[in-house]
Amino acid sequence: MSSPRCRLRELLPDLYLGRFEPGPKNSLVDVDGVLCNTESIILPPSSTHGPVNTGVTTILPRADFFHQACYAGMFRLNGSGEFTGSHWIEETGLLHSPIVLTNSFSVGAAYQGIYEYCIPRHRNEQGEVDWFLLPVVGETFDGTMNDISALKVQPSHVVRGIEKANSDPVPEGNTGGGTGMLCHGHKGGTGSASRLVPADSTASKSNYTIGVLVQANYGRMRDLRIGGAPIGRLLEDGARKAAENNPADVSLGATVSALQELNTKKDKKDGSIIIVLATDAPLHPLQLQRLAKRATMGLARVGGNAHNPSGDIFLAFSTANEISVQTDNVDPWTPKPLNVQVLDDHTINGLFEATADAVEEAILNALCMAESMTGVGGLRVEALPLEKVKDLMQKYL
Repeated sequence: MSSPRCRLRELLPDLYLGRFEPGPKNSLVDVDGVLCNTESIILPPSSTHGPVNTGVTTILPRADFFHQACYAGMFRLNGSGEFTGSHWIEETGLLHSPIVLTNSFSVGAAYQGIYEYCIPRHRNEQGEVDWFLLPVVGETFDGTMNDISALKVQPSHVVRGIEKANSDPVPEGNTGGGTGMLCHGHKGGTGSASRLVPADSTASKSNYTIGVLVQANYGRMRDLRIGGAPIGRLLEDGARKAAENNPADVSLGATVSALQELNTKKDKKDGSIIIVLATDAPLHPLQLQRLAKRATMGLARVGGNAHNPSGDIFLAFSTANEISVQTDNVDPWTPKPLNVQVLDDHTINGLFEATADAVEEAILNALCMAESMTGVGGLRVEALPLEKVKDLMQKYL
């Protein structure tokens, strides 16, 4: 039986997770104006499909994403994955679309869903579409836990996700696009965290917030680290030794067999991780690219190695400036300045550090909150055994 689920801070209250305090929700939505919704699709096997364990995570950078763009930047640590709309973000530094995360085979449905939401709401008076929007959709592969060929994600799930996006703490673990994902040999999925970075006395607010959401679907068990401790290696060695010492215990043997099967799959293709970073600090696109790069630090601390077939793509955006788009009252041939605020690069270190810390915690929250699941071919992947982790960590705290 899986351990009762809880977030990392509840499991290990003495674990050091950096010098910056989390926001009140310790979630992506601590960044004011950012909204999120998760919807899971869980169906038993039928005559037409195997087990379905998938879903959609929808993030709105702001409620009026259509007219008011955010500055944004991206970083590709390893490119075996998809994040649509990335070329336009690279070209202009502007994000004016929902960010939808789902499984690899459902990118098209999610892409269409964004248009199905926007078209009826933003036609002109003649009923025509005279605007430009490139949907932003990221994916990771959930085909071990989910019959991905069933194509159960529909555009309507995305429309509903945009309509229901809210500022409640993001549900974690087997939720949304992370429903069928795996992480470090255990059940993975959706995780979130945040940090508050004190601002200069001349700033308009006392703290700047960094919010993080991850869709974690990568890594071998042996590489998992918590607070620097080699927890994954200890868990893997412990499982094998227990099975060797108790050969009659079928459950122990099944656990080791499942681990071996997962390792074989990971040898052929590692998983992926999508990381979305939000902040209310006034950063321009190049600074946001730099922020996205710092997500790698948090991923590495947990044990991510960005193996060759892994898709590790990170997007950062700032809500501080509102950049009008879909406008027809400007002369495109006459240069016109915008009044925007940006941080001094010499003062950005705290945001870099907070990003790494929040990413680390978000990944571990995904692991701690995820529950055991049976997937394709009856393969059962266990949740991270929290009581064992707590016991193993005592010597490292």
